[in-house]
Formats: sequence, structure tokens, C-alpha cells
Amino acid sequence: MIRIVPFSPEHAEGVVSVILPIQQTEFAIPVTLDVQPDLRDIPGFYQCGDGNFWVAVDAGTVVGTLALLDIGNHQAALRKMFVASSYRGPEHGVARKLLQTLLVWCRAQGVREIFLGTTAKFLAAHRFYEKNGFCEVAGETLPKSFPVMAVDSKFYRLSLERNENLA
Repeated sequence: MIRIVPFSPEHAEGVVSVILPIQQTEFAIPVTLDVQPDLRDIPGFYQCGDGNFWVAVDAGTVVGTLALLDIGNHQAALRKMFVASSYRGPEHGVARKLLQTLLVWCRAQGVREIFLGTTAKFLAAHRFYEKNGFCEVAGETLPKSFPVMAVDSKFYRLSLERNENLA
């Protein structure tokens, strides 16, 4: 049974073992752990303010990750959403469960908007975000506090204000 739980230090190795192979092997993004200092200090980077970091765990093994970075003004950045290839798809529902957990957290914390940046290569991710109410936005419209990564070329926004996404 897959559980979604907040990150704790015993998950550190599992987080890296999910994220790096997807970045480096699946999508050939030349990124290393050394250029991702957030992964070396998840509590200090993500688990503060309105932010958090969750892992999907199956029988003690990390199979998915999702981070929320508090960027101020009741806004947050969705980061580090990765699901191990063998756990993708509706039959497992890992991405959906991770996102649902994040949305419940955001509403409880009073977060009004969630932004995310992704690479053009993550086509399945684009479909997932769009299916879940995220709308593509131009990079120039992002809040100044949003941390644009070098690989980000496509940006999305989700309003948690009632009825705004129904327009």
C-alpha cells in the first residue's frame, strides 16, 4: 500500500534515488546532486513557512516525491514532482495522491496560488498538470519571488481561490 508522508531524514537516500535517474537518464538533463543543494537540506529548504516536502512510500521504499516552496504572499512553487517509472499511471495513482496531499496542505495553510516551472521534455507532466487545473502562463507573469530553474521553459499556475479556475 502506497502512503504519502512528509519527508523525514530516513527518506533522504530514497529521494535522491528517485529524482536523479529520472533527470539524468530518462530525460538526459545534465544535472547532478551537487547543483541541487535543496536535496541536501530538504527540511531547511522546503519544510518551513507554508512549504513542505512529501514522499510516496511503498513497503519502505520511496517511489515518488513532491515539494512545495513557500515564496511569500500566500503563493508557493510546486517543485520536485517525480514518480519512479514503475509507479506511474492511474493504476497506482501516485502522482494524483501526492498532488491531493499538497492541495489539502495548501488550503490549510492559506496558500492562494501555486506556480510551477518544467522542461518542455516532460510532456506527460504537462498533461497531468493541465488535467488537474493548472493553466499555462508566460514566464514574465510569474511572481518575482518564483525561483526559475535553468531547465524551466514552460510555466503553470493554479489558483486556489474559489471559482477562478472555472473561467
